[in-house]
Amino acid sequence: MNEFLQQEEEVLRMLKTVFDPEIPVNVYDLGLIYKIDLQDGICTIDMTLTAPNCPAADFLVEDIRQKVGSVESVKEVIVNIVFEPEWTKDMMSDEAKLELGFM
Repeated sequence: MNEFLQQEEEVLRMLKTVFDPEIPVNVYDLGLIYKIDLQDGICTIDMTLTAPNCPAADFLVEDIRQKVGSVESVKEVIVNIVFEPEWTKDMMSDEAKLELGFM
C-alpha cells in the first residue's frame, strides 16, 4: 500500500477513537468530520459539531489533536470548527444511525 494511503488510513483509525462524551459513537461515524488534508506532516481537519454550543467542543478538538498527532508521520494537527454545511442526522454512517436507534 502506498505510504500516503497508509498515513490517511491511520489518521482515520485514530479519528474513530474520538467520542463525544454524551454520544456513544465516534466523531467520524457521526459525520462530524468534513475534510482531512494531510500534506508534509501537517494534518488539517475541518469538522463540525452536533450543535453550535456543544459543551464538549474543546474536549473533542484536544482529543483529535492528541490522537491524530500520535500518528508517526503527523507533525502538526490543525482542527477547524466549521458550521457549513450544517450537520444533520443524515450525515451519520449507517452504523451510527443503528447504534443511536435511527434505523
